[in-house]
Amino acid sequence: MTVVSESIRIDVPVETAFEYLDDPHNHAEVTPSVSDVQNVERLDNGGKRLDCRYKMAGIGLETVLEQTIHEPNHRMVFDMRSGVDGEIDLQFAEANGGTEVTYTATYEIPGRVLNAVVEPFAIKYNERELRTALENLKQRLELEDETEA
Repeated sequence: MTVVSESIRIDVPVETAFEYLDDPHNHAEVTPSVSDVQNVERLDNGGKRLDCRYKMAGIGLETVLEQTIHEPNHRMVFDMRSGVDGEIDLQFAEANGGTEVTYTATYEIPGRVLNAVVEPFAIKYNERELRTALENLKQRLELEDETEA
C-alpha cells in the first residue's frame, strides 16, 4: 500500500470547507485529474456513493467511490474501487479561526512488477495532485468568502 498526504490551512470556517467538499461535484472543480462525477446517491450514514472519471498519468480511469465515514465538520472517508483501489480520507480541524484540511490517499497499484516500476512515479504524481487540489480548494473557498463579505 502507498500513502500520500498533504495539509493546507484555509481562511474559512470548518463548516464552510466541509459543506463545500460534501458535494461530490465540487471535487471535480478542485481536483485536476477528476473530469466527471455521476450517479450520486445519498447513503444512510449521511455519505454518498458515486461514479467518478479521472486521469492518472494521462490514462482515463473510472472508479466507484463510497463514503464509509461521514462525520460532519470533521471527517469524510471514501472507499475507492477501480483499476487502482484504495481510500481517500479528508479531515477538517479548526486552525486559528480557519480550517486545516488534510487530504490522505491510500492506494494499491495491482501487480508486483508493475507496482515496483510505477510506484515511485505514482507517489510523486499523487503528491502533486493532492497539493494542487488543496491549493485549488483554498483559492476557491477564500475567493467565495471574500465575495460574500
